[in-house]
Amino acid sequence: MNRVSSLLQRYPVLKACEQELAAAFDLLEAAYRNGNKLLVCGNGGSAADSDHLVGELMKGFLKTRQIPAADASQLQGSLAAISLPSPVSLVTAIGNDIGYEMIFAQQVYGLGRAGDVVLGISTSGKSKNVINAVIVAKAFGLKSIVLTGQSGRDLAPLADVAIKVPSDDIAEIQELHLPVYHWLSTELEGTFFSES
Repeated sequence: MNRVSSLLQRYPVLKACEQELAAAFDLLEAAYRNGNKLLVCGNGGSAADSDHLVGELMKGFLKTRQIPAADASQLQGSLAAISLPSPVSLVTAIGNDIGYEMIFAQQVYGLGRAGDVVLGISTSGKSKNVINAVIVAKAFGLKSIVLTGQSGRDLAPLADVAIKVPSDDIAEIQELHLPVYHWLSTELEGTFFSES
């Protein structure tokens, strides 16, 4: 668990999540090594976190991530990730035609392939649309990681890995989710991209 130690030095409160953090990294590393992708979902502030995480994975975060192709000097290496709250026309169409509780599940079904990972973010652990996304993921051979608060409520028991940050306060939960996904981004980038 040496990999997690730098995060825990800065955020000792996350010590309670040490095993789950390592397990989440291992699951994502395996998915990316096998050519799979990450699908991220959440509501409100967690939707913003979904976009933020995808932004760190799809292009350089702390590294430039140069790629070898001579004709692609401005492109950067990428770890495939999609933020499911972002396609507004699709989300509103699903919400209108099927139901808001299915906005992420429908996308997991349409975009996901066995071996992909769904990362669901819910401070309360009871967001029905995130729960449905994890249920559909399991049904179709995708893995799942969830970020939630310490109770985990209905969401945590459904996931392959549940990172339940030690707080019941919504603002504190959101504040602790940020270093978790920044750490995952940093570790994945360090694993898949050498220094430029």
